[in-house]
Amino acid sequence: MATTMHFDRRLTYDDLARMPDDSMRHELIDGVHYVTPSPVLRHERMVMRLSLAIGIYLEANPGIGEVFGSKVDTVFTRWDVVVPDLVFVAADQQAILTEPNIQGAPALVVEVLSPGTRKRDLGVKKDLFDRSGVRQYWIVDPKANTVTIYRRGIDGGLVKVHSLPDDAPALTTPLLPGFSLSLEKLFRP
Repeated sequence: MATTMHFDRRLTYDDLARMPDDSMRHELIDGVHYVTPSPVLRHERMVMRLSLAIGIYLEANPGIGEVFGSKVDTVFTRWDVVVPDLVFVAADQQAILTEPNIQGAPALVVEVLSPGTRKRDLGVKKDLFDRSGVRQYWIVDPKANTVTIYRRGIDGGLVKVHSLPDDAPALTTPLLPGFSLSLEKLFRP
């Protein structure tokens, strides 16, 4: 009796870890390899402004959680490893923090759209964050000067709560009680 073997051709985190460091962002979504070049300056300014604002908030409010920038792997499964622009891990999630990476769904994931990542961030990444249990997903669009916020809905899935234009007063979230960032400040050139 002949037996058949099934080989999973998807890439895994182990495959990703063996790749040489080339200063590009390497990610896996369902085992598919995505490579992204370094971001443009406006993109990086927005990531830094968000990181700084949340970091200052967390310094003043210890014990709420930790924020990490775009140099930390977030491992959802062995086939799903991404490097978001910003992640917030809440205090009740400290067990997902390991020395080499984040092992599980952070409370908040933020992606700043770029021409090369727009479709992925709005499509397969959003789907990954939804099925993996991310509590909130913010999509910052520097072209439209908007922040689209997705939160867990009653049915358990990520639901679009609002899309804030740059003239809205501020960006806030129940994950960070009392946090507020002026969208005018976030989107300034």
